[in-house]
Amino acid sequence: MENKILVTYASKYGATEEIARKIGIVLREAGLSVDVLPVKEADNLRGYAAVVLGSALYMGRWRGEAVRFLKSNAQTLAQMPLWLFSSGPTGEGDPVKLVEGYIIPLPIQALVNQLHPRDITVFHGSMNIAKLNFFEKWVLDKVKADIGDFRDWNVISAWAGSIAEALRKDISSADIERTMK
Repeated sequence: MENKILVTYASKYGATEEIARKIGIVLREAGLSVDVLPVKEADNLRGYAAVVLGSALYMGRWRGEAVRFLKSNAQTLAQMPLWLFSSGPTGEGDPVKLVEGYIIPLPIQALVNQLHPRDITVFHGSMNIAKLNFFEKWVLDKVKADIGDFRDWNVISAWAGSIAEALRKDISSADIERTMK
């Protein structure tokens, strides 16, 4: 079993990319081999033992490139350990409550169910008003979204640590099985 892990992401303004990079750091610190790539560069899953995929949420939807990645790699992803995360809700409180309980956007829920991810989570996001275009600023004003960086790096690190622990167990089990053959 190849032990390389792919952490891939779809990010518009960089906040989700920063979360993915933090997950990659935690996995590397746990002794795992990791590539952190935008989904546009992660077109071949050969050689990876597991995938962590994250997307920014905009108006309750994942970025199009993340959805295309899921669809085009569905058959392979269904056969390997997979973790999914969304980032986006700003403001105080439970991020899952902030997205009205939808840990994965409704338009891709059926597809995600077929992939059997090991875990799905939602992280608080970051909204930098200086990076937004006119329309995005207008929408934020209408929905009264909170501006600022609400990401909780301790929560992100703990989630990544749980992935590392699960993967180390998988790798150990595979090594044991190989020596018993």
